[in-house]
Amino acid sequence: MKQMLSGNEAIARGAYEAGVTVSTGYPGTPSTEIMESLLQFKEIAVEWCPNEKVALEVGSGASLAGARALVVMKHVGVNVAADPLLTLPYIGVKGGLVLVTADDPNMYSSQNEQDNRHYARFAKVPMLEPSDSQEAKDFVKIAFSLSERFDTLTMLRTTTRISHSESIVRPGRIQKASTASGPLKNPQKHVMVPVNARDRHRQVEKRMRRLAAFAESFPANRIEWNKKDRGIITSGTCYQYAKEIFTDASFLKLGMVYPLPVKMIEYFARQVKNIYVIEELDPFLEEQIRSLGIKVLGKSLLPVCGEYNPDIIAEGIKDDSRPKAKRKGKKASIPDRPPNLCPGCPHRGIFYSLNKLKVFVTGDIGCYTLAYMPPLHSLDTCVCMGAGIGQAHGVEQAIKGDALGKVAAVIGDSTFFHSGITGLLNSAYNRGISTVIILDNRFTAMTGGQDHPGTGITMRGEQSHAIDYFQFCHALGVRTVRKVDPYNLEEVFMTIKEEVNRPEVSVIISEAPCILNRREYTPFPFRYEIAAAACTGCRRCLKLGCPAIGWKEIRSRDEKKGKKLKAGVAEIDPLLCIGCSMCSQVCNEAAITASSGKR
Repeated sequence: MKQMLSGNEAIARGAYEAGVTVSTGYPGTPSTEIMESLLQFKEIAVEWCPNEKVALEVGSGASLAGARALVVMKHVGVNVAADPLLTLPYIGVKGGLVLVTADDPNMYSSQNEQDNRHYARFAKVPMLEPSDSQEAKDFVKIAFSLSERFDTLTMLRTTTRISHSESIVRPGRIQKASTASGPLKNPQKHVMVPVNARDRHRQVEKRMRRLAAFAESFPANRIEWNKKDRGIITSGTCYQYAKEIFTDASFLKLGMVYPLPVKMIEYFARQVKNIYVIEELDPFLEEQIRSLGIKVLGKSLLPVCGEYNPDIIAEGIKDDSRPKAKRKGKKASIPDRPPNLCPGCPHRGIFYSLNKLKVFVTGDIGCYTLAYMPPLHSLDTCVCMGAGIGQAHGVEQAIKGDALGKVAAVIGDSTFFHSGITGLLNSAYNRGISTVIILDNRFTAMTGGQDHPGTGITMRGEQSHAIDYFQFCHALGVRTVRKVDPYNLEEVFMTIKEEVNRPEVSVIISEAPCILNRREYTPFPFRYEIAAAACTGCRRCLKLGCPAIGWKEIRSRDEKKGKKLKAGVAEIDPLLCIGCSMCSQVCNEAAITASSGKR
């Protein structure tokens, strides 16, 4: 029976049909739903790992034991997994091993816009790229076949648009899950000491020549003939956009974007008058095609940055035959909605205090990154997961003793386990003086609330061991570890002030569950309200940046003296107020009090 599936759901379905036994990954938009969709298939061992490197290593182990393994991550996660990724092609597989990289053109939820097609070329592995949900499902099965046929890890690339858009999918035959027979001892192939690695590199080059020959007859690389005055070479979601615009053009649609079918490209080029390469992000296809001596147009007409849509492509490659859309009425005006921490977010008190203390804050990836925006203005760096702790140590090493009271690193609980541990170990080992604040909200909040080693619950909801932060940080060499209630602003302020002035590395654990964590969050008993008569309009409460607190303009004057009294008062939206009480703590006029009725 046909189904409407997103690309992520279709990939999960493809893995099930392919007989996958093990699937690992780390949550990150736009890939997260692949793993969550796999939970419906009880036959598959599905695990969130502490980071992407571990996920790929676990997948490789399952493959060497004879099982088919799917490893899932977003594009920047492949950077973390790059260490094993670049060597695994030398080792090869026993059961199929497929790595899904979900790229994010336009950076809807990412810190960069990297094009991971380069990783396929860098690692010398085949890469497939689907253009809709049906291909997403089918290409997973093809990827496993390629992996086992050519004894190599295979990559499957999606983008945000493919990951999250839905299209019709026809379910296919379900292959029986592979029975893991156990790893075979073969140290010459599996132990990458130099003498073995040199030979394995030669085998990788031979494999690439065989893959290049295979690409010529690969069914997902296909030519669609139409008028030959315009030929378009494309892949992925760009194929769908281009087909919508250029209805009478000839197409070379690539399902395998590395290695390329050189002879097919050359044949196509001889048959058409003008060739356009349409691809999001880098000129990955264009540069390789140009190296064949073929004249093409691509990035000279279309942008390198951002996500494409039909209008962008049509504007770049002029097509006078395309009917112009007639717009009716005025374009709807939607007010801006700047990203913000949720009402009652436990992180707010930490950043409010850091701002008051004028501390230089080296940050990290998470919803708390939003603290860089006004009015909190309390995050000064954000590079990649785990980088904040190392950066804090670097700052204080550069300015030595002058760093006291000036630098703190902030990191989320899931991110700490992902890649913050080694940074803290380094700071303790090298006698640093950084203060590290771990924001423990019992959740991987930014990507939808996944568990991690600190929650003690596995992906399937099973009880496991929960890491004790105090014991763990002490074991890393940190002598001072303190816990704070982030809703107690005085406690938070004084604790941070003391620790940033401590002449040795220390850790503060901010412990309160995310308000979206229904398993652990306990609602506050009261909402809060502002007595307009008592409010002086000082705007102190607005500096918290809470979405529940607004500003009401009041233009009044003292008629006798002709002086303006106040421009407005703060007000609290009762539908948004969580009742965390932080606003009442910062109000010097006692104008903010708990409402008379309970929640």
